[in-house]
Amino acid sequence: MLNLILRKREFVGAIALFFLAISVLPIVAAEPIRVANQFLQVALDAKDGRIVELIDLRSRQNQIGGTENRIALWEIEIISRTNRSQISPAEAKSFRWENLRSEEPGLRLIWERFDLATAPDLRVEVSIRLEKGSTSSRWNIAVESMGALTLSQVHFPRISGLQKRENEFLAVPVWLGQKAANPRQLLAGADKKGARLEWYYPGLLSLQCLAFYQENGLGFYAACDDTNALRKSFAFWGDANGDVNYEMIHLPENSVPPIQRYVPPYSAIVGTFHGDWTTAAERYRSWGTNQVWAKESRLQKGATPKWVSETGMWVWNRGYSENVLAPAMELQKKIDLPVSVFWHWWHGCAYDTGFPEYLPPREGAESFKQAVARAQKQDVRAIVYMNQRLWGMTTKSWTNEGAEYFAVKNSSGKVHPEVYNVFTKQPCASMCMDTSFWRNKYAGLAVEAFKDLKVDGIYMDQACSSLACYDSNHGHPLGGGAYWMDGFRKLSTDIRERCGEKRKVALAGEGCGEAWLPYLDLMLALQIAKERYSNPNDAWEVIPFFSAVYHPYAVLYGNYSSLTMPPYDDLWPKEFA
Repeated sequence: MLNLILRKREFVGAIALFFLAISVLPIVAAEPIRVANQFLQVALDAKDGRIVELIDLRSRQNQIGGTENRIALWEIEIISRTNRSQISPAEAKSFRWENLRSEEPGLRLIWERFDLATAPDLRVEVSIRLEKGSTSSRWNIAVESMGALTLSQVHFPRISGLQKRENEFLAVPVWLGQKAANPRQLLAGADKKGARLEWYYPGLLSLQCLAFYQENGLGFYAACDDTNALRKSFAFWGDANGDVNYEMIHLPENSVPPIQRYVPPYSAIVGTFHGDWTTAAERYRSWGTNQVWAKESRLQKGATPKWVSETGMWVWNRGYSENVLAPAMELQKKIDLPVSVFWHWWHGCAYDTGFPEYLPPREGAESFKQAVARAQKQDVRAIVYMNQRLWGMTTKSWTNEGAEYFAVKNSSGKVHPEVYNVFTKQPCASMCMDTSFWRNKYAGLAVEAFKDLKVDGIYMDQACSSLACYDSNHGHPLGGGAYWMDGFRKLSTDIRERCGEKRKVALAGEGCGEAWLPYLDLMLALQIAKERYSNPNDAWEVIPFFSAVYHPYAVLYGNYSSLTMPPYDDLWPKEFA
């Protein structure tokens, strides 16, 4: 009996020693989840799916650096009546993965069991596919069984710690395009606490791609293959340590009752390249020029009025016809080339405060029409300024026509006043492009200017921009969606149909953007003269990113050369003259 007790003690002691030995062994992290083809290798943390490798296999270089602050692959923002909150992979009690059964190498990642009372069955699924014969990968996300949750934004994919290299640049297609040297310094912020740069599409971004690269070395390529021009954003941000991170932000098309499944109908694209921003433009061009906006561009279809393509020089001028059209006719004689006029401040209202009370012209309708007729006899054409989304909130028409109801509302349900006039500080409101009220209002004014005043076209200021509207009374999805571009399509179509085919109206817009190629005849390339209207000493240098992709598909025109900044409208208070 004693011998049996001793043996039990020896056994217990051995077990104790065994567990003690295990406790002092180093903890070995699980091997990352990897997927690769002959050009690209992607690796994810086996614990939570964070991206740890993006290896260009031709150069054997990893685009992901050794940052200690690795961010989650995705983050979901949800809204309720009282607050906003976030959900990330860290809240999931279950994470698993599997290989995709497809011709292209790929992975499926699944997060479940978030223990949310309002969405007990919430599930997030991510798929990754490597493109055949390419250094690009396609990323998709699905948010399912959302219960009572309302999504505000989905941040995906999120990539942290882009590898630091010498001679780095960040190229972004902000309208015509711009690039920044030493982007890590820019993203560290002036206070060295970190800065974030975010750009929305469609609008401020003319294309759906960005490039962070070493000049003539390895680059990080981020893009999207959305053919419906749904609203979204792209962002880079940094910190004091010099780390640089990237993410794409999707805006769900919310409705009442809340949707139960959100799947963006496009892929986010992440990859590598060798070269510079022109290399990235070439990659995007191979996709973008095969999309509907290129195939249906007015220039490609031969729908642009002939005089637009034949114009040899544009004159951007302001005020009364004697100071605008007469000098243009004289210039045409001097240079012996076709001259066209880009005409501001012809309208009866004060600039940036009185919109859309454009009619009658400030010099009177008869004087205006006679001057236009004289110019046309000399083959000098004129397009006139009419902002396509602003309504002055201090105008009589704002109140009398109940315009506020049809204005863009923010997520709090309020109109966000926009102040452009630095002297009067009078606010304007952006009108929702999805409302037939605003489209009818603007189209009616444009047609009157074209058919009654006989101008040759309309400059639709702020055209290459879009806004997210949260007014449920307008009938469109809240926040995200394609309703803005669909509204602009309806507006431009309505204007052209009312103007008729006998004399084609030319429609121009500010900036440039691929989504507007089927609707605009001209796009104003302001950035060519950046030093005259903006800060020439900031971190950004203008590049023809948009032109490198869509030169044969768009007519770009214009620069800015005002003698004063801002120019003075004589309908503004006299003390500022």
